[in-house]
Amino acid sequence: MDPYVIEMNDSGDLPSVLDVHVNVGGRSSTPGKAKGRKARWSVKPSDMSNNTFNPIRAIVDSMKVKPNPDKTMISLSIGDPTVFGNLPTDPEVTQAMKDALDSGKYNGYAPSIGYLSSREEVASYYHCPEAPLEAKDVILTSGCSQAIELCLAVLANPGQNILVPRPGFSLYRTLAESMGIEIKLYNLLPEKSWEIDLKQLESLIDEKTACLIVNNPSNPCGSVFSRSHLQKILAVAARQCVPILADEIYGDMVFSGSKFEPLATLSSNVPILSCGGLAKRWLVPGWRLGWILIHDRRDIFGNEIRDGLVKLSQRILGPCTIVQGALKSILRRTPQEFYHDTLSFLKSNADLCYGALAAIPGLRPVRPSGAMYLMVEIEMEHFPEFENDVEFTERLVAEQSVHCLPATCFEYPNFFRVVITVPEVMILEACSRIQEFCEQHYHCAEGSPEECDK
Repeated sequence: MDPYVIEMNDSGDLPSVLDVHVNVGGRSSTPGKAKGRKARWSVKPSDMSNNTFNPIRAIVDSMKVKPNPDKTMISLSIGDPTVFGNLPTDPEVTQAMKDALDSGKYNGYAPSIGYLSSREEVASYYHCPEAPLEAKDVILTSGCSQAIELCLAVLANPGQNILVPRPGFSLYRTLAESMGIEIKLYNLLPEKSWEIDLKQLESLIDEKTACLIVNNPSNPCGSVFSRSHLQKILAVAARQCVPILADEIYGDMVFSGSKFEPLATLSSNVPILSCGGLAKRWLVPGWRLGWILIHDRRDIFGNEIRDGLVKLSQRILGPCTIVQGALKSILRRTPQEFYHDTLSFLKSNADLCYGALAAIPGLRPVRPSGAMYLMVEIEMEHFPEFENDVEFTERLVAEQSVHCLPATCFEYPNFFRVVITVPEVMILEACSRIQEFCEQHYHCAEGSPEECDK
C-alpha cells in the first residue's frame, strides 16, 4: 500500500494558515486542483431531507384560518398530556430525576444502547414467563419515536415495503419514506372498533415486505385489540414469515373493561420488536426516554438484527443519561394510584366526549377503550358546504375556536381526532361548541327527511 505523505508549504514566510495537503501514492490532492469539478457554490438539500414529509405538519401548517376572537381557543389536537397542566407526573417520578441529577453520577456518556443497570430495570419491569426478557434484549432510545426509527432502519432496506395501519400514526410514513421504504396501508374497521381487516392486510404482503407495524393501543383510534384478534394478527405474520414492529407506547393505558395484551406474550415463533417508553404512561413526553424490547425466542433475528440495532444506536450515542439514572426509581416507586387516577380521568373524559358527540346529528364517534384519543366520523352528506374533513375542521376553528385534527392527517378522510387529556370543563365546552357548529351547518340528506326530526 502506498504511504501517506504529508507535504508542507516550505515558503520562507509563515502562512497565516498552515498549508497542508496530502499526497497519496504520489498524486497531489492540493485544494483547488480537483479534476472535473468547476469551483462554484452548489449546496442542495439531501434526498433524505427532501423525502421527509410529516402529513400532520403539512396539513396543519397550511390551515391559514384564524380562530374566533370572541371565543377562547380550545385545542383538542395535541397529543401531549402535559399541555394544560392538569395531568402532572407523580412526585416520585420528579424526585427520581432530582436525585439522579444531584448524584452527579450521570453527567457523562453512557453506552449507546443505555446503561446496563437501566436496561436491567426495563427488562425486569416487562419480564413475564410468556415473554422473558434480559438486559441484552433491551435497547434504550431517545423516545419511542427513535425506537421506531431504529427498528425500521434495521429491518428494511430502500425499495422494500412495510405494512402500516390506516388510520395510523403519521410518523411511520415520515420515517419510512425518508429512508426510501415504501409503505402499504392496511385498513382498520371502525364498525368493528378499529380491528384490522386481516384479509386485506394479508393481500398486501409480497416478497419485498420487511415488517408489519401493529399499534396497540392505537393512536389515533383509542382502540385496544382483544387477545383473539391479536392471535389472528400473529397467525398472518407466522404464515407469511413477516416480523412485527409492535408500537406499544400506550401499553397499559386501557380503560376498565378492556385489557392490554403485550403482543409478544401471545407468540413464541413470530419475532417481535416492541417499542415503548416513559412518555405517555408516566406523562413525561419531553424527557425522551424510550426502549426496544427484542422478543426472538426462535432465534430468527439472531445476532445480526441485535448487532444492527447496536450499530444504529451509535449514531446518536443513546438517550439522556439523567433520565436513565432515574429509571430504576421511576419504575419501582411510582405508586399504582398514579396510574389508576390517570386512567380514571381519561375514561371519564372519553365517556363524556363520546356521549356528547354521539348525540349530535351528523357525527358518529367511535367509543375508545384506551390511549388518549377518540375518532369521530363526519357524515359529509349532511354538511354539503364542506368539501372534506380538512375544511370542516378549519371552519370549526374559525367559528368556534375549537381545534381538532382532521383525520386526513392519519390517511383517513372524513373523520377527525379528539384528544381527551384536556380538563373536563374544556371537554364539555368544546363539545357544546361542536354541537352548535353542527346544528348551524347540518342539512338533511336528500330523500331522508326523517333525519331532520332529530
